[in-house]
Formats: sequence, structure tokens, C-alpha cells
Amino acid sequence: MTVLDRKSHETDGLAALGSLRGGEPANMAIWLRQHLFEHVMPFWESQVDQVNGGIFTCVKDNGEKVAGDKWLWSQWRAVWVYARIFNTLDADPKWLRRAQNIATFCVKHGWLESEQGWALQLEDAGDLKRGYESIYVDAFAIYGMVELAQASGDSTWLDRARVTADAAVERIANMGDALPHFPYQIHLGCKPQGVPMIFSLKIAALAAATGESRYADLSRAALDEIENDFYDPVADRVFESVGRDPGTKPPPLVGDVTVPGHVVEGLWFRRLIVDSIGHSPDDVSETWRRMRRHFDLGWDTEQRGGFFLAIDSNGPSQPQAWMYGDMKLWWPHTEALFAAVLGWHETGDKVWMDWYDRLWRFAWQHYVDWENGEWRQKLNRDMSPFTGTVALPVKDPFHLPRSLILQIELLESGKLPPVASHSKSLAN
Repeated sequence: MTVLDRKSHETDGLAALGSLRGGEPANMAIWLRQHLFEHVMPFWESQVDQVNGGIFTCVKDNGEKVAGDKWLWSQWRAVWVYARIFNTLDADPKWLRRAQNIATFCVKHGWLESEQGWALQLEDAGDLKRGYESIYVDAFAIYGMVELAQASGDSTWLDRARVTADAAVERIANMGDALPHFPYQIHLGCKPQGVPMIFSLKIAALAAATGESRYADLSRAALDEIENDFYDPVADRVFESVGRDPGTKPPPLVGDVTVPGHVVEGLWFRRLIVDSIGHSPDDVSETWRRMRRHFDLGWDTEQRGGFFLAIDSNGPSQPQAWMYGDMKLWWPHTEALFAAVLGWHETGDKVWMDWYDRLWRFAWQHYVDWENGEWRQKLNRDMSPFTGTVALPVKDPFHLPRSLILQIELLESGKLPPVASHSKSLAN
């Protein structure tokens, strides 16, 4: 497994950041490619299951396998990563083979015909362990299958994505509090911001790949739902849970929770969606003002920096409202890295370059695993390691590689990354 030397990689990174600040993106793109292909992806290459298919994700930060279970949440995310690398960064067929290997395993063992959706968890060889328990698995399946269709030229992946999307959209519209929503609770009479946020991008990818206006309309409707129902202009923040019907409110502590990483992620989703499939009117300057507001809200100014997982009006959320609210997980920082460099690209505002620089220095100090490759994924508020389970008992092969991929695409092309890659052989 390749592990980069800390001193030389940091030194090169600082030089690349300096070049980028001066308006020259090429060196930063080269550095990001090195980080992705020589430090992050070798870790995941060692976890590919060559016997049964799929990829092992129940692993420790050092790569030690804890269990052979395959959580489809992570499997489909990995499909997106491998297919996107093949589509935009490196046309080596091995990346396409990896995506096909994992996706084939998922289809063979994880599709639940009676539910028209995807299982949550399979055993090592594919036996069903947990069935239809999370609408989010469907979202990640759509995302992975769209990107794989674009990579392989096989339209059956788009057909499967349509079936998955149509069933998921119907569930979201009709199931209310009973919507399968693992690992998070939907409180009685409430709805979660995570559903329109996640599906806005995944359905937009399907719209871009198929050219079907119904999916574009659904994606834009999801953006409108976040704007109209979850953003509070008085508090100037996006709440994670709101009443499902007008006049209803969530429990007091629950209704005061903002998940900064979700908001940051959702706002850069919005920029890519608008760029790919359009939305009128759209106030770009307001999107970036709101982004900066949530960067400031989420950053711990009292104890060593870093983004909290969840906050309320007084600071980190209380455990009964959102578990582990004061933790510093890797994924909000990866989302913020892409958001920061995108903000610099779109606005030219120095504040975004300052954030980008700060976040990379913070990551080098606390998250990058210089011994084992990849990043440490879970830290306490004081930046000490956390080995327990926060949401899923997995080390997820998604947020970090996706962030690096999109940063590279942006810096190399000078354009916003598309929500779905251009097909190598399908007519979009």
C-alpha cells in the first residue's frame, strides 16, 4: 500500500496552495491527483473482495477487517467513486472493472423485488442480513448506477436507476413518518432535510444522464423544498428537522438542530445542479453568503477548530437531539474543502481561499493518516481518536475521494463539475 511521506507531501501542498492563491491551479490539481491516487485509493484497492465481489468497508483506519458484511449504502457509493475516476480522471479499465464488480454484487444479492428497493446490509457472500431500512441506500444506488452507465455505455444501469428513483419518489411522497430512514430517526409529524438534500443531486444526475424533464423537475422541487421549508431567514440557518405540515413543529431540542456538513454539502449540490440542469430564478450570491454563514456557525472557535457534527442555537447539539453533535468527523471537512475551492472559483473572494488553505492545514495535522493511508474518519471534540460507531459501522469510501475528484475536475477544467459525467458511448 502506498503511503506518502508527510514532510514532502505537506511541503508540496503548501507550494501548490501558494500557486493557487496566485491564480495558477495546475500545481494544486497535480498535488490533489497525487493525494488521491497515491494515498487514498491504494487503501481501498486493498479492500476489494476478489472472491465474492463488492468491497470491504467494515474496517479500521489501519485497514484491519472487522467484519465481512457489505453495507449497500457504502457499496453503491464506492461504485460512484470508481466509475467517476474512470470517466473523468483516468481511463484505466481497472477503475471500470472495480465499479462493475461492486455493482454486479449489489444487483445479484441486494435488490428486493417486493419492495422495489435496495437492502441495507448483506453478509460477506451476499446473504441478506438487513432488508429495506433506508431510503438513502436507494439514493446512493441511483448515483452509482448513473455514473456506471456513463462509464460502461450499458443503458440497463439507467433502467435500474429509473426503477429505483420512481419507487423512492413515491415512498417519499406517501410514507410520512414511516419512511425507512436508517440510521436517523424521523420524529412524529416531522420531516428531515437529508431527504430532499440527498435526492436533489442524485435525481439531478439521473436527469442529466437521461435528458428526462420529469427528473429535472423533481430535483428542482427538492431544492425549493429546502429553501421554503428548512431555511429559516430569522435564524439564518437551515434546520435538519421541521414539521411536516404547516403549523406543526418538531420537539423543542430536535427543532433547533443544524448539521453544518449537510448544509454545506447541500449548497454545493445546488450550484452543480443549477449549472447542469438549471433553476430560475437562482441567486448565486445568496447561496455563497449562506455558505459562509454555515462555515462560521459550524466551526469550533473554542477548542482546536474543526467543524461540529451538529449544532443548536447554543453550540454543539444536545445528545437527545442529535447524537455525537460535538464530534469532529472527517466528512464535513471534505465537503467544506470542495465548497471552499468552488467558492473561490465562482466569487474570487479571498475568504474562500483562506478557508481552503486553513482546511488543508487542519486535515494534514488531524485527519490524514500518514501511517496507513486514507484519512482518520472519527475524532472527538479535542481531536482525540474515536473508535465507536457514529452512524454506520463502516469506514466509508466516498466523501474523501469524491471531494478530491471534484476538486481536480474543477481545477483542471476551470468549470463546475457536472452532476453526471458525459457518457463514453450513450447519447445523453
